[in-house]
Amino acid sequence: MEPQFWQQRWALNELGFQLEAAHPLLCAQLAAMPASQKVFVPLCGKSPDMHALASRYQVIGAELAEIACRDFFAEAGLLPQITQQAQHQLWQSGAYQLWQGDFFTLPAEAVAGVELIYDRAALIALPEPMRVQYAAKLQQLLPTAQMLLISLEYPQGEKQGPPFVVSPEEIRTLFANAKVELAGVHNITGQGFARRRFATSQLVEKSWWIRW
Repeated sequence: MEPQFWQQRWALNELGFQLEAAHPLLCAQLAAMPASQKVFVPLCGKSPDMHALASRYQVIGAELAEIACRDFFAEAGLLPQITQQAQHQLWQSGAYQLWQGDFFTLPAEAVAGVELIYDRAALIALPEPMRVQYAAKLQQLLPTAQMLLISLEYPQGEKQGPPFVVSPEEIRTLFANAKVELAGVHNITGQGFARRRFATSQLVEKSWWIRW
């Protein structure tokens, strides 16, 4: 999607993808997640997952919308320091660093020392051509990493994204040089996706460990 699409969603408070608590597939993996000082959360929004991750890691997020960054710190009761870093604004407080700007121009210095990635709703927010660009950018930024990815599956003809269907086959193609392992399955058929209710006959989230 174009940046204006997501900027408008935030401006209109149309946050159907927003969860009220940490994702159950993250919670199921958190205690066993690898030791690391930092975790990178691309397209992070103001996700409560970042608070769960902050119990173990310094959290580095990348987010397009200024509103999301502002609200994240305000709702956490934190006063961020904001500095200009080339094409991005860096918001910092406590265990959190959020790089606000276009993910595709994120500098490598933003993720220096990172070996762990968490993606709950980044890949599935993007149409297919942008998913290719996104996966390539991740692997460019972090030549060696492991990622916990949450994907979404529903019958293709029953709904228009976002969020988009990302199949196991596509994941393995996007990360062709990586080891891809299924970690968990969360059947949310009839429950909806976050705050949204989908009229689909099947709706399943899956978590994956991807290591390259």
